[in-house]
Amino acid sequence: MAGMAQPNSKGQADTAEQDQRMGKASLTMAWWAVCSAMFYIVIGASLALNFGARNAIIGMLLSVVSYGLINAVISRYAIRTGLTVASFSRILFGSVGASLATLIFFSTAIYYAVFEGSVIAVALNHLYPELSYALAALLVVLYSVPLIFGSVQHWLDKFNGVLLPFYLLGLLAAVALSIAQYGYQPQWLDFGPAEPSSFGWWHCFVAYMGVWILMMFTFDYARFGKPEDAQYHGRWNFGMPFYLVTFLLNGIAGIYLASSIPQEGALSEVSVVLAILQLMGVWGLLFVWVTQTRINTANYYLGAVNMQAFFALMFGLRHSRWVWAVVVGAVVYGLMLADVFSWLLQALAWQGVFVVAWVGIALAHICSARSLQDESADPAQTPSFNMRGLIAWFGAAAIGMILLQLADPTLSSLSAPATFLISFGAYWLLLANAPQAPLSQPETSRTS
Repeated sequence: MAGMAQPNSKGQADTAEQDQRMGKASLTMAWWAVCSAMFYIVIGASLALNFGARNAIIGMLLSVVSYGLINAVISRYAIRTGLTVASFSRILFGSVGASLATLIFFSTAIYYAVFEGSVIAVALNHLYPELSYALAALLVVLYSVPLIFGSVQHWLDKFNGVLLPFYLLGLLAAVALSIAQYGYQPQWLDFGPAEPSSFGWWHCFVAYMGVWILMMFTFDYARFGKPEDAQYHGRWNFGMPFYLVTFLLNGIAGIYLASSIPQEGALSEVSVVLAILQLMGVWGLLFVWVTQTRINTANYYLGAVNMQAFFALMFGLRHSRWVWAVVVGAVVYGLMLADVFSWLLQALAWQGVFVVAWVGIALAHICSARSLQDESADPAQTPSFNMRGLIAWFGAAAIGMILLQLADPTLSSLSAPATFLISFGAYWLLLANAPQAPLSQPETSRTS
């Protein structure tokens, strides 16, 4: 992928950069790969199981609104500047401080690649027992890595555009076959505890804050949009319609399937996959492959791009995205074979606190008068550490992690919201009282 041109003093892309931007349909097809994942189906069912279906749906609707509003701001800024998460984080935290953002980003993307890739491997192993899980996992990685060798503009948009109808038809078929085999279950809205908590909706809403890594996903995809399409992307492509499908449609489908299909053991991605395979057979395998392959194009791509940025920032290692894609694949395969989910889930929770704090600081900066000034700053003035950003980031994250560890579930549920509000407020106040000299300069994006 060609390097992006430097934004000019008004934060707009120059002519060369405009030539590298994508049309509405192409960027939409590339981005909507993110909406199809078993994770979204299972999280809806899991939240309904613990807090009640109605509370889960309320939490989904609140998440649709919050995600839509935040990403409308983030996507417009990314489109205007053409910055990556890595280059934007240099503005917020300095050249060295930004490396932590890219580390968190690529490690989280790798985690999701492991999770979603394992779903395909389990499905293959279940339908074809002669194919061991280890070999199935290897096959998944071997076909996933080459998928991101092509650029977002010229390959991933077309690939995911072709698969999108199969995902939607597969989801509809799974629900229809469940109704055909077990009959319509009108009590699915009562799925969950006999007496759901009055504030269960709040816990469901907070649970979806654990996936705010999608704000970073948005940033790295939106930068390919054309400035004249910013309103469309902010309102439709990266806005509420996307999350109505991602959270609400997938979540309701998950709740219905979990409430209507007999389950053996605890609800998990694997149990949902096995239920779909039981209903649909080989066609179910095709559906699982479509959903997981679509989401993994984003996981692998963003994992490779941000790993590339991290090692360039920290160690001066400058290799092409192809090289880092292979490294990501090797790491993913190793983790797929290891029993790492217990500590990975805890690591993801801690990373999620840092991600929520990053989003708060990003919004505060974008909404400030300093944003245009910093975009046009001299590269020689880039500090290694931007202490204002780092103080806000680490301070808010520390409070969030303390709350996360509390035994009281009500207090621990405040972890992510408190982290967001503190990071936004702290950075806004520190920035308002800062000297007006430029803080840093975004580096030119060179993802290739």
